[in-house]
Amino acid sequence: RREGPGMSARSVRDAAVSGKRVLVRVDFNVPLKDGEVADDTRIRAALPTIAVLRERGGRVALCSHLGRPMGVDRALSLAPVARRLAELLGAPVVLVPDCVGEAVAACVNALAPGAVVLLENVRFHAEEEQNDPAFAKALAAPFDLYVNDAFGAAHRAHASTEGVARLLPAYAGLLLEKELTVLGGLLGAPVRPFLAIVGGAKVSSKLDVLRALLARVDTLAIGGGMA
Repeated sequence: RREGPGMSARSVRDAAVSGKRVLVRVDFNVPLKDGEVADDTRIRAALPTIAVLRERGGRVALCSHLGRPMGVDRALSLAPVARRLAELLGAPVVLVPDCVGEAVAACVNALAPGAVVLLENVRFHAEEEQNDPAFAKALAAPFDLYVNDAFGAAHRAHASTEGVARLLPAYAGLLLEKELTVLGGLLGAPVRPFLAIVGGAKVSSKLDVLRALLARVDTLAIGGGMA
């Protein structure tokens, strides 16, 4: 754990990754248009963590969900994401056809230090959202350690966000660390007046958040579908 304001977590900065096989949960749930990435903001946000792991000799496999497929859906393949990530890194990024299984293990074991691959959409398996222990074990099997850099998905107890973290030495990526520091500071010692703006459409999943915020904020503004 790192000392400092706000929430703390064991950081990837502290991880010994040289030669290690590293599973990194990223949030590459990006919009697609005509088979290409329409907005690469989330991909760019993961670049600092990927860079640290590569510079330190980690053998990096990224995993993410994309959309809400009902089984395998090639329209929601991460292939366009792999192409865009390769352009941003200036290095090859192979898309592994699945996220679990012998082919994945073989690909990961063959990685050179500093190399990067992207596993196929974890939600092609229903067990991901069920946080199925056997699926989490299969996902973790080829790896030495786990890094979570998917702040946008970290609140969900899925196999790739919660299950794997129980099976491997787990660290926060730089994006997740930054978000936790900012969020922890806001909730722990906010500058006032403190305004919270909450939007989106999933009212049921945010009721507890709203109740918690009411005790902390001076003003709570609700927009979007929630209004």
